[in-house]
Amino acid sequence: MAYFPEALIPPQFLRAGESGVVSPNERSLLKLIWRHPGLSRSEVTDHTDLTQQSVYRIIDQLAERGIVLLGSPKPGVGRGQPSPTIRLNARYAYSCGISVNTDVIGICLMDLAGNVLAESSVTLREHTMAQSLDLVRARLVEAQKLNNLSPEALFGIGFAIAGYHVGGTRYNAPLPLHEWSLIELGPLLAEFFGKPVWVHNGANTGAIAESMFGAGRYIKHFAYLSFNYGFGGGLVSNGELLLGGNGNAGEFSGIYDEEENQRRPALQLLIERLIRNGVDVPSITYMRRHFDPQWPGVAEWVNDITPAYNRLVNAIWAIFDPQAIVFGGQVPPNLAQMMIDRTEIFGRPRYGVPRPSPKLIISEIASDASAMGAAVTPFHSTFY
Repeated sequence: MAYFPEALIPPQFLRAGESGVVSPNERSLLKLIWRHPGLSRSEVTDHTDLTQQSVYRIIDQLAERGIVLLGSPKPGVGRGQPSPTIRLNARYAYSCGISVNTDVIGICLMDLAGNVLAESSVTLREHTMAQSLDLVRARLVEAQKLNNLSPEALFGIGFAIAGYHVGGTRYNAPLPLHEWSLIELGPLLAEFFGKPVWVHNGANTGAIAESMFGAGRYIKHFAYLSFNYGFGGGLVSNGELLLGGNGNAGEFSGIYDEEENQRRPALQLLIERLIRNGVDVPSITYMRRHFDPQWPGVAEWVNDITPAYNRLVNAIWAIFDPQAIVFGGQVPPNLAQMMIDRTEIFGRPRYGVPRPSPKLIISEIASDASAMGAAVTPFHSTFY
């Protein structure tokens, strides 16, 4: 039987007498309020095809349910009676994002308005899957107590895992995550946490976080490069994640053959190079925190991966034509800049006029982007 997290949403969040959280028109307005918090109610009408009467009625219904809050009017906006401002009600609900990488599990609690309430992590080394999940649940309970969060207000769980999608909620993850691979994660995790669980690839949730909290606030079409133990990414078009026919759009390592695969920009390969050069780097998390461009082996590795990296950048440009390419995942910013400095665009100008090329941007999301994206996914999938 197919697994659908929407079927497990707690009843108090559903529309009266219905199986959904919001109607299509309500979702459209909530998406607008997410993008433009503090809009006045009269201004909302200018951004939608709905009549003013419909907009006011929908907003009043959302306010009655506690999903949005009406605030003080903006001074000098419009004529007649001042119109209240509108914001998402942060206290209406919260979610938990869980991101499983090869060395660490990131945990992020987020409210409906997109505010991060708590962040923590669990080290994976020498822990079984069951032990790791017990530790994650303990961190969740601890964060709930510290932030005075009611367990009943937990809307759902967003779960991200490093690996490609093979069907349902099954993912094929790298060797360190073999126990998590090729099993139906959705129903297993939903039973464990007692909440609906939305499952995604970790690079895709990183792209979702970038879309909603990073470069996506001002760039609607971008490719997201996720540098982790392996190397993947995501594609965002008009502000929405592209999954592809099998849920694996953005599996950038797929363009390399077996030999080239050892020269792709996967951070596991850099760590192996550093260890051979006498640098003690116990994990990718450690490398991100303590990265030094002068470590022996760094420049050599960057030079080795540059041809494969450049071919990928140009393939993304030719096929997807994004406005930007964002360097994210667990890559240290200094390492990302080293790659950007070596980027070669293969475009051939015609009549002296080149084809517009994407901006190369280092992600400004300092925390675990994959966990943040996982946390917002339950809301993004249902409310906005």
